[in-house]
Amino acid sequence: MFKASFITLFPEAFPGPLGVSILERARREGIWDYETVQLRDFGLGKHQNVDAPPAGGGAGMVLRPDVTAAALDSIDTDGKPLIYLSPRGEPFSQKLARDLAGGPGMVMMCGRFEG
Repeated sequence: MFKASFITLFPEAFPGPLGVSILERARREGIWDYETVQLRDFGLGKHQNVDAPPAGGGAGMVLRPDVTAAALDSIDTDGKPLIYLSPRGEPFSQKLARDLAGGPGMVMMCGRFEG
């Protein structure tokens, strides 16, 4: 079975479109499944911080590598590619989706957020 893991600060956004139509029917039939991993569960300190200022300075914040590593260590990543979503990355295409569908699953992480 294909298993998708989503590391996110917003697990309440799921299942969203994954829970309707063909995708939901395929999930119910055991063709695929997903899990969400709340990144903040691995945050540090009283406020469970997951981000820090960029090392080179500049605007915004970046996800802490120690926090993201702990989240990754908590799930089965064996043989699954890690897809780090970024506005500067290559588009997630239908071809990539087809290629991934032949494997054991995938891990998706979104590293950009505002809040």
